[in-house]
Amino acid sequence: MSNQTAFLIKDVALQYGDLSVLKTINVSIKKNQVTALIGPSGCGKSTLLRTLNRLNYLIIGCKMQGEILYQGTNIKEMNPAYLRLKVGMVFQKPNPFPMSIYDNVAYGPRCQGIKKKEVLDALVIDALKQAALYEEVKDRLKESAFSLSGGQQQRLCIARSICLKPDVILMDEPTSGLDPVFRSEILEILKEYIEEGERSVLFSTHITTDLEKIADYVTFINDGQMVFSTDKDNILDQYAIVKGGLDLLNEEFKANLVGLRKNAFGFEGLTNKKDQMKNKFKETIMIEKASLEDIMVYTVGGIR
Repeated sequence: MSNQTAFLIKDVALQYGDLSVLKTINVSIKKNQVTALIGPSGCGKSTLLRTLNRLNYLIIGCKMQGEILYQGTNIKEMNPAYLRLKVGMVFQKPNPFPMSIYDNVAYGPRCQGIKKKEVLDALVIDALKQAALYEEVKDRLKESAFSLSGGQQQRLCIARSICLKPDVILMDEPTSGLDPVFRSEILEILKEYIEEGERSVLFSTHITTDLEKIADYVTFINDGQMVFSTDKDNILDQYAIVKGGLDLLNEEFKANLVGLRKNAFGFEGLTNKKDQMKNKFKETIMIEKASLEDIMVYTVGGIR
């Protein structure tokens, strides 16, 4: 296992009772990078995230095969509390604790035995500043966390998660339901957090434009199986949207497509053989840049 790897996921399959959710997942989560986790609803993204810090172990009937190594150690051999100290998580819906803004952020340090007020104050203020929330709440720290807006609550949860400087942050649809301003702020928070040290972010969202802004790697899961896991720029360079007339759609041509849609004017398709298609069909097709959303939608839809 490379010392540049935060998590190594090897042949992981997971099921709840008789329901198979993950099927032989193999992926490496790198240090100092944001890894985007994409796929349609119900494909297993959230399950994979919860598996990395052993939250799925709390669910009755959950069975996992394979192994997950965190910095070289099998997570089954780790104390769950210690693992979650090193691997923080932010959920889709803000989940502030029923206590003050200050106590939400100080909760983790207190659980680790930190009691001195000056130390707690410094940790809380630093975390709130990192989460771009301090200036908005510095005069309200004793107020209930429930008095904050939805976007502020999400940033509070991020502050709570990063207060003890975890090596990895798992983010399960954290920008869902937020307006573009709050989404942009959260993306900036993640960029700055990665830049501070050997840290990793695994970020799941349906808002693929967010991922295109910050992701270094992309892992695509569909129906519990991994489609690919690779460098984002390589993926965006490899895939392309292809447009042309219906007369081109023989079996040889369709063999170059991952997904296909026909319309009254011709067809649009997705290829992962952009250069080959340019060379072979350049006089008869149009080729356009594909987005992560295009790649996901056409791959899931397949050839129709």
